[in-house]
Amino acid sequence: MDAVAKSKFVRQSAKKVRKILGLIRGQRVEAALNILHFAPQKSSSIIEKTIHSAVSNYIQSYSSDNPDTNNLFVKEVFVDEGPTMRRFRPASMGRASRIRKRSSHITVVVSTKN
Repeated sequence: MDAVAKSKFVRQSAKKVRKILGLIRGQRVEAALNILHFAPQKSSSIIEKTIHSAVSNYIQSYSSDNPDTNNLFVKEVFVDEGPTMRRFRPASMGRASRIRKRSSHITVVVSTKN
């Protein structure tokens, strides 16, 4: 059975988040959390929180049973682009240049190996 967690409107570009997601795709949850905990990138802490949330969702959905969290693995993880905030900054000769502040939506799916 699967459990899903989403982090929306993360103030990090999707391109930068995808670099970290490639490291943990298909890994066991404990190994993925270890990789993310020691990764220096900003998005690694956000992904780590999202995985913790997905594990909690898995435990919550099987509250009647005794869920086994030792066999959980990251089944699917992906990032979509969120809205882009557009800001302007002064440029030379009276012009204005556009600054794009990008955001992203991170989705993590954890499952047990059957």
